[in-house]
Amino acid sequence: MKKICLILPFLVLSLGLMAKAHPYFTSPEMPNALHYLPGPPQTNEMRYAYDTAQYQWGKRMRPTPRGEKARLDAEYSIDRMAVIFSPIVGIEISKANTPELWKLLKDANKTAHYACDSAKNTYMRKRPYMVFHEPTLVPEDEEELSHNGSYPSGHTTLGWTTALILCEIYPEAQDAILKEGFEYGQSRVIAGFHWQSDVDAARVVASAAFARLHTSKAYLKQLEKAQKEFKKKCKK
Repeated sequence: MKKICLILPFLVLSLGLMAKAHPYFTSPEMPNALHYLPGPPQTNEMRYAYDTAQYQWGKRMRPTPRGEKARLDAEYSIDRMAVIFSPIVGIEISKANTPELWKLLKDANKTAHYACDSAKNTYMRKRPYMVFHEPTLVPEDEEELSHNGSYPSGHTTLGWTTALILCEIYPEAQDAILKEGFEYGQSRVIAGFHWQSDVDAARVVASAAFARLHTSKAYLKQLEKAQKEFKKKCKK
């Protein structure tokens, strides 16, 4: 019962993103990060020293325009992905304008989200603001997120998975897409909700999930629909 209570806030956080989504695989079918990722850094490791240094870097970014972007990036949703990536791909990504792409992103990201579960629920790593007893950029999120694990970052998994998918849809803009996907993860360091190693690990998790998605016939079929839709929109 205690374990269920611990992971419940993480599930609640995901409801907005995952509502009415249809995953391509179940959680047990996805790559298990416990088998390929190292655990989060211990306090006597150099990795932890780097985490601490990056936390201090993030705090310095908060009063800058980059800090404001990090505050906005605290939104965990496909809607936020649309705001970030639409200017790069040159069309409005939305449920109304690009329904096939919207469905692809929604279903694929729910599936990728599963790849975080085992590590998050096993390690239950405390977030930086909890360790340092300092405020974040988004105080209203602190209580809820204090009850689920920091490693790996779910936000980063969302941003990186979305970026990889959009690179398939519009490879001509791959560099700009990947840059924004990368920065969405870094926003979590700046905001104080994640350690750098949480974010780095999540990019690996997202990449593993992305590879697994390509073994799904349903994913590949939806990807083809989204690619055709995108090309049609670009011609208008």
